[in-house]
Amino acid sequence: MSDQLIRAHVRLRDVTRRALARLDDETGDVPGWVLITLMTAALVTGLWAVAGERLTSMFEQALDDVAGGP
Repeated sequence: MSDQLIRAHVRLRDVTRRALARLDDETGDVPGWVLITLMTAALVTGLWAVAGERLTSMFEQALDDVAGGP
């Protein structure tokens, strides 16, 4: 019985040590961030293609309102 407990303890200690090593790993998830960046760029490009003229006119109107223009 004691021998089995020692083996179980050693296995549990090894598993715990490996889990803690993975938590300390700070390399990050590069493919995930690349995907998020590409999806954001695609959304901005799509919005610009669909509503570019309206966004530009809204921006110019806001600048005119701040500057006190016509």
